[in-house]
Order: sequence, then C-alpha cells, then structure tokens
Amino acid sequence: MYIFSMVRSGVATVIDKCNKHIPLSRLAIMPETKWTQIEEILKGQHTGTTIHLRGWIYRTRSSGNIIFMILRDVTGVLQATVKKGNLPDAGFEDAFKALIESSVQITGTVKEDKRAPGGYELQVTGLTVVNFAEPFPITKDQSPEFLLDKRHLWIRSRKLTSVLKVRSTVVGAIHAFFREKGFYEFDAPVLQPSQCEGGSTLFEVKYYEDKTYLSQSWQLYAEAGIFALEKIYNMGPTFRAERSKTSRHLSEFWMAEMEAAWMDLSDVVAMAKDEVQYILGEVLQKNKNDLQFLGQDIKKLQEITGSEFPTITYTDSLEILKEKEGMNIEWGKDLRTIEEDRLMNHFKTPVVVTNYPLEIMAFYKPKDEKDPRTALCFDMLAPEGYGEIVGGSQRSNDITTMIHRLKQMGENVQNYEWYFDLRRFGSVPHSGYGLGVERLVAWICKADNIKDTIPFPRTLLRFRP
Repeated sequence: MYIFSMVRSGVATVIDKCNKHIPLSRLAIMPETKWTQIEEILKGQHTGTTIHLRGWIYRTRSSGNIIFMILRDVTGVLQATVKKGNLPDAGFEDAFKALIESSVQITGTVKEDKRAPGGYELQVTGLTVVNFAEPFPITKDQSPEFLLDKRHLWIRSRKLTSVLKVRSTVVGAIHAFFREKGFYEFDAPVLQPSQCEGGSTLFEVKYYEDKTYLSQSWQLYAEAGIFALEKIYNMGPTFRAERSKTSRHLSEFWMAEMEAAWMDLSDVVAMAKDEVQYILGEVLQKNKNDLQFLGQDIKKLQEITGSEFPTITYTDSLEILKEKEGMNIEWGKDLRTIEEDRLMNHFKTPVVVTNYPLEIMAFYKPKDEKDPRTALCFDMLAPEGYGEIVGGSQRSNDITTMIHRLKQMGENVQNYEWYFDLRRFGSVPHSGYGLGVERLVAWICKADNIKDTIPFPRTLLRFRP
C-alpha cells in the first residue's frame, strides 16, 4: 500500500508499506485503459485501429476454429470474430465456453465488413471473461407473462433498452422545459389524507394507528405551493387503484405536473402544447437510432413537431364522431377509449379537447361561464390509439360549490379545510395540468403496451418482481 506524501523540499513522494519514501519518478505508472463504445465504431470512428471494448455477449455461435460473437453495450451491438491462434489458447477456450449474457472485456482491431451487423466487425486479439453467465432463461417466442416474471433480466433486451433511453430523454426534457421557463421544482407528499381524482381509485395505506392514501396527484399541494413560488412543476410517482387490464393502464405510473398562479385555461393549454413539442424535439435530436430500431417513423414525428396541435371542444368531438364515424354519443357521457380512438382517426397530431361536461369532472374544476354545462378543463389526446397524454384545468375559487360537489361524492369535507384556506387567504386565478410520462413514451416509441415504457410495471395483477 502506498500513501502520498510531500517532503520539505517540495518533491512529491509516496510512502511504501515499509515506511520508506520513494520519489514518484521511480514509480511505473500504468496508464488507464481507454474503453470504446460500440456506437463510435458503427460511426466509422475507429476503422483500422486497435481498441478496447467491454460489454455482454448478445449472441454467440462457433464454427470450428472461429467463434462469432455479437456484443452489446448501451450504445449498440457489434460482431466480434474470435479466431484460434489470434489470442492465447486459454482466451479462445474461455470465448468458446462463454454463454449469452457473459460479461467480457475485449481487445481487437476494427474492420469494415458489410456482412456484419452495422457494417463493422472486431477482429479479437485479446479476451477476458469477467463473468461466465449461466444458461440464460429467456429465449425466443416466450409469453408476455414469462417476460414480466423475468423483467429484471428482460430489461436488457434491445427493445426495452431503446425505450428506456427514450424515456430518460423525455424526463430530462421535462425538467429542462420548465426550468427554462422559470418554474421551480416543488415536491409534494406521496402519502396523502385526501383524494383528488376519485375515491374509488385510492390505495389505502396503514399509517401507524391511522390510515392514509398513496398519491393520485400532487395537485392539491401544488395549489398551496403557487402562493409562494407562483410557477412550479414536479415529476413523481402516481397511484391509481383502477381495476383495468388494458394496454393503457398502470397502477403505478409517473406524472409530470405543473401549476401556476395567474394562468387561465388558455394559458395552460398553450403550455402543454409547447411542452410536448419541446419533448419531441429533444427525442428526435438524441434518440433517432432508438426510434428507428423500435420501428417509429422519424419523418412523421418531425412533421408533428413542426405542426400546430388543434383545439376542439367536447361538443365538437361528439359532432365529429356523429358525422364521420356514425357514433351517436349522448351529451354528458365521458369519452371512452373507443370514442377517443375513433375521434383520433381524423387527426395526425395530438389534439386538445376542452370543456368536458361539468358533472363528470373533479370537484375542483370550475364551470365555464360562457357554457355553464361545461368545465374549464382539457385533455390532450395522442394519435394512433394512444389516448389521453395530458389532462388539466383551471382551478375553482368557489368554496361553496366545491363543498357541494364533495358532499355529492360522499367525501368528508373536513379533510379539505386546509385546501379551502388557500381560497380564504389571497387566492388568485390559477391552473395546472399533468402529463402521463408512460403514455407519452408509449406513443413516441410506438409501443404496443404501456407496460414496456417503465422498468418494472405495476398492474392490477402484478407487483413482482
């Protein structure tokens, strides 16, 4: 063991385990290995040079004295050719024994080869197996349920890796968007005593000798925050005990929410459109390869990013469904998945739908004085059957009406006294919305199921692994 020291003359030394000073000039300092990532090779940056690579075996097959490995790291996959005689015998034997998902460190020369995946291969001259994997339990054509059982291993798949990289870009873009607009990040409790989006979807939690609930939204607490910080946003987990098994629903998901003083419905609708456009722009800039691997049409997303998102009313949507789809929906009924999907057959971009019927909305959504049957609220629907990705509203300042609505819902009004205080002490017009991260990622990634947009999905039937 060596300990760095400094002698009085100012010459740097080390002290060895025998407590002797040795000048640094006499020590052989080993240079750090420079590791190359696969995407650099696929861009043609290292052709003809010797590089060091580390990752995992994605596929492997042998033919006599040649082993063909497909290696993966977070940036892509690359063919590595191991020939007997090009490296020590022990290294060749290790390469032969190494199964899929064994972790390796490899040295080799990069060659252009049109037959190889990505057009390049690595001719191996040195190989170290860091860990010999056991036979990998995931093979081709296994059921979705099996893959969910093995989710801790399945997230290594190229599909999920690509989706999770896009998700990371989406989350980073959300933070950047709001911070660039002068918003403050504001954290609300996950354990909450009051419901926000309907008591039937609450997850009850034992809280010492009492009970509380997992958050359905940060909104009620955000409304307290805007009187201090004016413009705030949050990214956090959200819980809904919906007894739904559809490809659009999760019991635990992430929502990016904003709340702002002095904003009305038109202000937050415009901000939601800007946010989704901003996120799409960031993903197109940073994740084109991932989108292409997932089968997404890059040109289509580029056109959407440069387009204006239409705004229609709930009443307009019923007229479109009647005229173009032959669907007679009674005014006052909420739009179900089937109606949303049929409506979006007629739009290529996300669409904002405003002014849903007041009676089917949450207690805090105020009526529109221009059309008292409706609330000052909106949803943003994504095209191609991905449904609602944003929902928001102006917030009511009418305590009497909110108390009446809560009583209709069978809620204990006393639980909301702290919330009504926000109206009693200097209330101002304010509005907000929430963006469902998984639904947005599903649309961007062209995912068949929302379960593939989050590392470990929680649903009606699944809370493991």
